[in-house]
Amino acid sequence: MEERASVRTFRWEEMEREHVTEGIERRIINGDRMMLTHVYLKRGAVVPLHSHHNEQFTYILEGALRFWIGGEEAEPIDVRAGEVLHIPSNVPHKAEALEDTLDVDVFDPPRQDWLDKTDDYFRRK
Repeated sequence: MEERASVRTFRWEEMEREHVTEGIERRIINGDRMMLTHVYLKRGAVVPLHSHHNEQFTYILEGALRFWIGGEEAEPIDVRAGEVLHIPSNVPHKAEALEDTLDVDVFDPPRQDWLDKTDDYFRRK
């Protein structure tokens, strides 16, 4: 008989809300091959320039983020509520919250640096 993977349900309110930096918090739901996150950003919060091997979708539920794709000198892209941004693997990017924002980030594969808290790019000055 074929073995089936276990099916789980989650409630965002029951997931740990992790303080990342002043103005940025997140909740993580992790599967075997994908990661789904809620990222809460206060207006003016900045996600520093970084890249990762994970493919990323960012879906803005509330608010707006300004992204710089490829580097800080790139032309900014504003992504607002109801819009989705796709960031391919290994593409440098930076973001700033234009207003208080809630976004859903989806990563494939899961962000190991987020899981083991080694995402040092957030803490660099």
